[in-house]
Amino acid sequence: MTEGTRSWQDWLASDAPASRRQARLGEAWRLLRAFLRHRLAVAGLIILGLLLLAALLAPLVAPYPPAAQHLAERLAPPGAQHWLGTDEFGRDILSRLLYGARITLGIVALVTAIAAPVGLAVGCTAGYLGGWADAALMRLTDVFLALPRLILALAFVAALGAGIENAILAIALVAWPPYARIARAETLTVRRTDFIAAARLMGASAARIVLRHIMPLCLASVIVRVSLDMAGVILIAAGLGFLGLGAQPPSPEWGAMIAAGRKFMLDQWWVGAMPGIAVAVVSLGFNLLGDGLRDVLDPKQR
Repeated sequence: MTEGTRSWQDWLASDAPASRRQARLGEAWRLLRAFLRHRLAVAGLIILGLLLLAALLAPLVAPYPPAAQHLAERLAPPGAQHWLGTDEFGRDILSRLLYGARITLGIVALVTAIAAPVGLAVGCTAGYLGGWADAALMRLTDVFLALPRLILALAFVAALGAGIENAILAIALVAWPPYARIARAETLTVRRTDFIAAARLMGASAARIVLRHIMPLCLASVIVRVSLDMAGVILIAAGLGFLGLGAQPPSPEWGAMIAAGRKFMLDQWWVGAMPGIAVAVVSLGFNLLGDGLRDVLDPKQR
């Protein structure tokens, strides 16, 4: 087969890449193929893709406004007019779930944007510097890890005050320690390698070495841990909402919807069961995706 007739798949998968760009594209292509062969991971990606579509298209596909009350139809069972029934104020549960997906994705995105970089920076700095800096940062990490996440998040929310913004900040404050531990372990394995010594001999500062050379190597492990932790983040957010410390009424947050429906579980089960099923399915999707990413990105697993 001549060079002009080679397919782009063959070009990406060639054993001797002609350039750094081809090497990177070839590695990305191999990882994508490995991910697509992982059926459970693809199922998790589909679940999360549907959640993203539901959040983006909620104003178009929701049959009713999420806060619209119809007291004449309160506690109506699932049917043709209300597919998932209504709550105690006659609000359509399906519409509230669709709009609540926006809150769930917002919590996940903001917690990830805060906790993952903080944990990555703390872990890489501690692992590279060592000595008293390592001891101080890791003892701080141990303090956070010693307490259950939900209890610690409750303490932070109680101090900061109820509300979705304070709940996101509280969850982020308790979510970073595992990422710091992983990043430190990865840093300890690479800080004495030849390319780090070469960068040091060329005059690179400690900050440059950590940011440009060590953090990119730790990123894959942190991404895997983030994807596995997102289910826990959703559950903590739902727990705070259940206790009235997260999103406040009439916001259609899934945890708050479960809390409102617990009074009707025996007779009007759909009020609390539907948001509970939504939390369980989305958590399952994140777990499946995290398992797939771990198998694809971890060289020991491969």
